[in-house]
Amino acid sequence: MTGRLNRAFFAQDTLSVARGLLGQRLVRILDGERLSGRIVEVEAYVGEKDQASHAQCGRTERNAPMYGPPGHAYVYFVYGMHHCFNVVTEREGFPAAVLVRALEPLEGIEAMQERRGGRVGVELTSGPARLCQALGIDRRFDGVDLCAPDVVLFIEGNGTMPDAAVTAGPRVGVRGDERALVAPWRLYEQDNRYVSR
Repeated sequence: MTGRLNRAFFAQDTLSVARGLLGQRLVRILDGERLSGRIVEVEAYVGEKDQASHAQCGRTERNAPMYGPPGHAYVYFVYGMHHCFNVVTEREGFPAAVLVRALEPLEGIEAMQERRGGRVGVELTSGPARLCQALGIDRRFDGVDLCAPDVVLFIEGNGTMPDAAVTAGPRVGVRGDERALVAPWRLYEQDNRYVSR
């Protein structure tokens, strides 16, 4: 894959999108500068029956973007201090999304360090809140079309991560029934130091 990922990519089933996102490049244009990182960790959230999903209780004002068209952003605010960035997947009307949990920084690293209060290395983007702060992703991007030609937040193809490099396991810090707690819907690159701890 090269160039920006298109809507057809995001319209696939959520686990396929989650797997396909590993190795791709999340790009934010901020003050005319490209800030980017290679996606190294994601989590899938699929439908209202997924007890770990924000959609488990049906459509609300907060989770409405999850029900929207694929390829849009779902950005939420948690604990009164952190933003988290998700990509909406599957068909419109079915709530599903992939949370981007960690990036390996590639471009605009000095700007990311400044946004992160001088932090360096793994403390830049090794976690969903950290990467949002580093790239300047907040609620203004909630519902934004990541496939629009003039958007300043998008995902570029950057090659496919080999299966041998990918590990699957339970999602981090979720609640719900047994299925929600054990579903192997967290995917990450083995041995990458930017994967969240």
